[in-house]
Amino acid sequence: MTEPAAGGPTPVRILVCDDHVVVRAGLLALLDSAPGIEVVGEAGTGEEALALSARLAPDVVLMDLQLGAGIDGVETTRRLTTGAPTTGTGRSPHVLVLTTYDTDADITRAIEAGATGYLLKAERPEELFAAIHAAARGRTALSGPVAGRVMANLRRPRPALTDRERDILAQLATGLGNREIARALFISEATVKTHLRRIYDKLGVDTRAGAVAVAKEQRLLP
Repeated sequence: MTEPAAGGPTPVRILVCDDHVVVRAGLLALLDSAPGIEVVGEAGTGEEALALSARLAPDVVLMDLQLGAGIDGVETTRRLTTGAPTTGTGRSPHVLVLTTYDTDADITRAIEAGATGYLLKAERPEELFAAIHAAARGRTALSGPVAGRVMANLRRPRPALTDRERDILAQLATGLGNREIARALFISEATVKTHLRRIYDKLGVDTRAGAVAVAKEQRLLP
């Protein structure tokens, strides 16, 4: 581990969470050479990250999204950022997502869960180090491609769905079929089909799964 110079600033305390042992080992070796950063622990599951965070009080949790069995990185992030404070500053740790996934849905879910930053594993080490220090100060850190996607989504006009179309879309997201949706909303099955065709046209999709995916990406669901 890199030791801070006498009288120098306190290093950023990092907890690394990734379910791949080789990836964790590489990150630990990389971060060990980083100035002003101290790795205080490593976790292979979301549950382990929660337990270690409560015990070690890191400033930043470096979080992968896909963690195999158990809760994923998004749910772990949500619990870390909304749970009881664990750091010496009296607040919960900041979470910096480090992943290979850069879809709109993944980015949106992570940010909504409370992630301070979202970085791709293809970034240069210097970018990772800078993002960690930024996250420790509560500043947003995004990879270039991720920032581009976020800005594009903000600029993209959201489809103008009617209240009834939103109701049907919400029911669709729960996995209900047309007949079940009709019963739940007290309308005919033919009416459901008509609304679905309009929803598909507005979202630019032609399947139920596509409609739900776009709705999640564009935050159209309650």
